[in-house]
Parts: sequence; C-alpha cells; structure tokens
Amino acid sequence: MYPFRIEIPQDQLNDLNRRLADTRWPDEQADVGWSRGVPAGYLKELAEYWRTSFDWRAAEAALNKYPQYTTTLDGATVHFLHVRSPEPDATPMIMTHGWPSSVAEYLDVIEPLTNPRAHGGDPSDAFHLVIPSFPGYGFSGPLHETGWNLFRIGAAWAELMRELGYERYIAQGGDFGAFASQALAGTAFEHVQGVHVNFVFAGPSGDPSEMAGLSEQELGRLGRAQHFVADESGYMKLLSTRPQTVAYALTDSPVGQLAWIVERFKEWTDAEKVPEEAIDRDRILTIASIYWLTGTAASSAQLYYEVADMLPVAPEPPAPPLALPLPAGVSVFPGDLAPPVRRFAEVGLPNIVHWSEHDRGGHFPAMEEPDLFVGDLRGFARALREQ
Repeated sequence: MYPFRIEIPQDQLNDLNRRLADTRWPDEQADVGWSRGVPAGYLKELAEYWRTSFDWRAAEAALNKYPQYTTTLDGATVHFLHVRSPEPDATPMIMTHGWPSSVAEYLDVIEPLTNPRAHGGDPSDAFHLVIPSFPGYGFSGPLHETGWNLFRIGAAWAELMRELGYERYIAQGGDFGAFASQALAGTAFEHVQGVHVNFVFAGPSGDPSEMAGLSEQELGRLGRAQHFVADESGYMKLLSTRPQTVAYALTDSPVGQLAWIVERFKEWTDAEKVPEEAIDRDRILTIASIYWLTGTAASSAQLYYEVADMLPVAPEPPAPPLALPLPAGVSVFPGDLAPPVRRFAEVGLPNIVHWSEHDRGGHFPAMEEPDLFVGDLRGFARALREQ
C-alpha cells in the first residue's frame, strides 16, 4: 500500500477551463424544461460557474484532509480513504459509492461517523472507515481489463479489509455500492457483521398474490420503479451495451460529462427544479471534476456492461437475488429512483434488523441528508450489537 495525495497538475485545470470556454452548444426546443434532458440555459450557467468560480484546489484540499492510499487488488490499482476513529473500539466499516459518484460523496459524514464524541454523539457509535473508489472510477482508474463485475469487486474488497487487518466489519453501500457490499458479504461471510444499504431495487416476480395488501404508498413506489425503467433508464441501456461509444464524447467534452452526471443528480433526488436543491453545487462539480480529471468516463461505464444481465433493462428478466442471511439494514429515502417495498426487499435481504424510512432525501443521502444517513448507520450498528 502506498500513501496517496491528490495533486492535479495546473495544466490539466487550464485545459479544462479552455474546453469549457470553447464549448459548442446545441440548439434546444423551447419551453420543455428537463423533460428531454438537461436544459441548455441551466447547463450553460453551471458550466460557466465551473470555469470561473468553482475552486478545484479547495475540493482537492477537502479530500486530502483524510489519509488516502493506493494498492493493487487482483491486478487493479485501487484508491481508498482510510480514516481511523480516535475511539480504539470503533466498528470498522467499508463504504462503497456507485455511479455516477465518487468517494467525495462521503465528505460530510466522515467526521461524525469516525468521531461522534466531537459531534455531540455517543463515542460507542464510532466507526473506522474504509472508503474505496470503485475499480475504474476516479483515482482507481482508468481500468483496462475486462471482467470486473460486482462479485470480483466484492472479493477485492474482502482482500482489502484483510490487508488492513480488519477481522470483522460492516459493509455499507448505495447504488452499485449496495450490490458490491452484498457481494462482499457473500464472499467473506465470516468477516462481515452485517450489510447496510441505501438502495434496493426489488419488485414482484409476477405472481398476482404478491400484490395483496400493499398500501397506496407501496403501490406508488412500484409505480416509481416502473417509471424509472420506462422513462429514465436510457443511459443504462446504452452503457450496458455500448459503453465505449458514449465514452468518446464524455472524455472529449467536459460539458458532455457534466450533463451526463448532473441529470442523475436531478432525477434521483427529491430536487424539484435544479439538482442544487438537493446537493451542494460545489460537491456536484467536485464529482464531475474527478471523472474528467482522471479520464475515467470510459472505464467507469464498463461496469454496466459487466453486469448487464442483472439490470432491469436486460433482454431477459434478472434472476431473483440470492438471499443473504446476514443481518441487514435498509434506509429508504422518498426521492430515490425506486424506493423499495419491504416485502420485496426481504427476498434478497431476509434478515433485516434495521429498516428506516424518511420523509426527505434521495439516492445520495450522504450528500443530501448527512444527519439522517449518519443516524441510520449508528442505529444499524446498535442493532447489530444487540443481536
């Protein structure tokens, strides 16, 4: 393992600013809002802010505040934050982001999770945190080898935790990170105390009896999932079939990369008009900058191709998830792309010991509602201690 520090050369930042200034903008239809994609007026203003006001060096410093390392796992370079709590008996936890995100997603929760005593919390709720960048994402990329599916990532995470000396730990994740956390638990069953996820994509198998007794809210959640598949999953179909083709545009145009990412932050949160209602503008641009400055638009997209048969847009319906008997925690946020119904979530997670539902927040709760997210993780860890 090697200590790592983010130090982007100034010429790369100058090139980014030049490309932003030289953007060739498309025309658009009048008065269509976000219904056909990211509005040009909104994106022009955001890109100009990126060029003239966003401070990458401040974002870099915020990330460099925490110890970072790189190591080689199964032939791939993996970057990770490793933040140990001042509490010696803290619970180890590995936290995994998804797409289109990065380790920057967790910046607002690292300190309250590792040092609750300093944030008015109970020191017994402290965690030692390991926060890796997915292989091929950000500072873990680019990735040039095929075959990096979620099961291989789960095995790599097990090796990472072993090398760090953690014998027992919690696995936490959202988006693809939720599935990687479950894969880790299946790989290292004897080492994972429990799995906490803030994303579960689960629905009925087609048996009409499964729908009996569902509440109006639960039926609404199933409708939200159907809307996602029908209207919001075009990116998924493209990335799961031709990720390399779209990568050329994303790697050549920072505005293209920004639009590709920012649409997800608008659609998968409870923002009504613009993504900044849910996520801080500078944090959105930090994540967009990481993808751009590391040149990982292509390698991050490959994960969709590797797991294409597991996605809801696959030609054949995905197989039912394998039941994970380990204790599980689930956080449900109403603005998520498909908030789960518990009876269907229990197919893959039959031993749920902590289920929390919130009235705000979406797919990226560590950025949208950090206090709620921290509270859920503390509650899940307490439930595990009571087992």
